[in-house]
Amino acid sequence: MSVSVETKPGQTQEPASLALDFVQFAVDCGVLRFGEFKTKAGRMSPYFFNAGLFDDGAKLGRLAQFYAQRLISSGIDFDMIFGPAYKGIPLGAAVAIELARLGKNVPFTYNRKEAKDHGEGGTLVGAPLMGRVLIVDDVMSAGTAVRESIDIIRAAGATAHAVVIALDRQEMATEKQADGSTLDVPYSAVQYVREQLVLQVCAIAELSDLMDYLAAHSAEGLSADYERVQAYRDRYGVQDQQS
Repeated sequence: MSVSVETKPGQTQEPASLALDFVQFAVDCGVLRFGEFKTKAGRMSPYFFNAGLFDDGAKLGRLAQFYAQRLISSGIDFDMIFGPAYKGIPLGAAVAIELARLGKNVPFTYNRKEAKDHGEGGTLVGAPLMGRVLIVDDVMSAGTAVRESIDIIRAAGATAHAVVIALDRQEMATEKQADGSTLDVPYSAVQYVREQLVLQVCAIAELSDLMDYLAAHSAEGLSADYERVQAYRDRYGVQDQQS
């Protein structure tokens, strides 16, 4: 069954309002923190987003609402959901549950990192992969996880169609060099997935929304964080992308 994620007027927020509410939610949950953190690319970032800290039923349920509403506003069509191991597994399941609650029931599957050699065997669990597949994940650092998901989906005879993530960091991706070092490239992982892998991508919030949040709360002691994030963005940021 093909699903176009649509809704009745009044059921969803505008993306900009939803994004700011999501940033506040992530801060309140301790998922989004400000300070000094080393990223996977080796950069010292003034903020850190750890979706693993949406760590109870209430938080995960609210998170799924944000994902579902963002999907509804995006208008992206898809036939089923794929949650890549490991963080994508609970995220994909929660989003599938929330969409079903809203009347959009779609199949869901996820993968194991290691193939099972007994029972049903294999690396996939859940519904058979088919049709246009939506990949659900938290953030996108280099597009590596998406490429792995695409390979899994194609091997099953389905089509990787779109990706939904919680936060688009809107910063330059890195490419690994032959000597093991990394090189900054003038595009983000999201731009790479959109333009090179030709998948639709939507994010609940972007770095620009985080900046808007910090600017709006500067009187509450966040002005220094705003300046640090702005400096980081000036150094590693990319041009604003389509939402």
